[in-house]
Amino acid sequence: MPYVEVPGAQVPIRMWTDPATVEDVAMQQLRNVATLPWIKGLAVMPDVHFGKGATVGSVIAMRGAVCPAAVGVDIGCGMSAVKTSLTANDLPGDLSRLRSKIEQAIPVGRGMHDDPIDPGRLHGFPTAGWEDFWARFDGVADAVKFRRERAVKQMGTLGSGNHFHEICIDEDQSVWIMLHSGSRNIGKELADHHMGVAQKLPQNQGLVDRDLAVFIADTPQMAAYRNDLFWAQEYAKHNREIMMALTQDVVRREFKKAKVTFGEVISCQQEDAEGQMRTVEYRPGVISCHHNYVSEERYEGMDLLVTRKGAIHAGEGEWGIIPGSMGTESYIVRGLGNSKSFNSASHGAGRRMSRNAAKRKFSTRDLEDQTRGVECRKDSGVVDEIPGAYKPIGQVMEQQRDLVQVVAKLKQVVCVKG
Repeated sequence: MPYVEVPGAQVPIRMWTDPATVEDVAMQQLRNVATLPWIKGLAVMPDVHFGKGATVGSVIAMRGAVCPAAVGVDIGCGMSAVKTSLTANDLPGDLSRLRSKIEQAIPVGRGMHDDPIDPGRLHGFPTAGWEDFWARFDGVADAVKFRRERAVKQMGTLGSGNHFHEICIDEDQSVWIMLHSGSRNIGKELADHHMGVAQKLPQNQGLVDRDLAVFIADTPQMAAYRNDLFWAQEYAKHNREIMMALTQDVVRREFKKAKVTFGEVISCQQEDAEGQMRTVEYRPGVISCHHNYVSEERYEGMDLLVTRKGAIHAGEGEWGIIPGSMGTESYIVRGLGNSKSFNSASHGAGRRMSRNAAKRKFSTRDLEDQTRGVECRKDSGVVDEIPGAYKPIGQVMEQQRDLVQVVAKLKQVVCVKG
């Protein structure tokens, strides 16, 4: 669908969804963001819903300022996926062992590894810069420095909430590995620390919402936040890389006779310059993208700080991952480079009800029904993640046809939840 413009105080609010379907509290948050004096643009994705300070599913472009709440507390949260050489026929009828092996290799919830993961022992893991990355931890906020041991042991762990780890099958019956996680507790603590600092600064007194407090360019507070922010984004990226490597090791062991390879060719139909559909082949390797982060980008001759909270970068030809819920399909996409959305697209289906509302509405029986055919938890601890608590992913994809091209459609057969 083409975007809809809603008037805002400083900039129009560009929405890739029907404004009438957006919850009132989320619309108010969007209007609040549009009042900020530093804002230069606001794009709203079809998976938009209420969040802390700024809505999930919003892309906010500012000049000379950045709002920590517009990044989210899980700095660098995102997705990774890779196509394997396995096919559906290679999978056993009972997938409980495979799920168990993944859970043994990758701690979930608040869990951590007993000993730090040595990336040098992981098959094909890029170790360049690893020591430098951890040396830079000494430069982050004093408030979290005592958390180093935990941060090291949580590297390569899933976390909780809507984080997940899946084995999926695409429409050609090829098997994929897909996972969703971020910067674990260290990222959250850094985010909380800097939000607290920002709220006390003079420029943020009198804001319509104190959670929209910003840091201003060329100040010590901005420099400190940028340092910690970019470190946490890197932590999140490494976290997913290690989990992906650990999972590949599990798959190699479980399917030893198949001699599994990863990063296989992806074929899709694409329209050429003459309007004819033709088959195109790509080999992207492991696809990875943040969807809670800050990026320095240039639009209309201006250098801007673009925050994506529940949105991916979708520049022309750029690979992305847009998941559904634990019982619905997910999508591998390539960006179309729509500058009106600041080259962005949705990060998933987006919640249509809160966790508490989902627990009140649905039962474990509902969860069993909605995840039929998926090897996953079906207990009361994950009812808040039931597919019915999320927006229909097919509708979300239809609303952003001018933002991304679908390359592959995946359906999970194993889902590990935090």
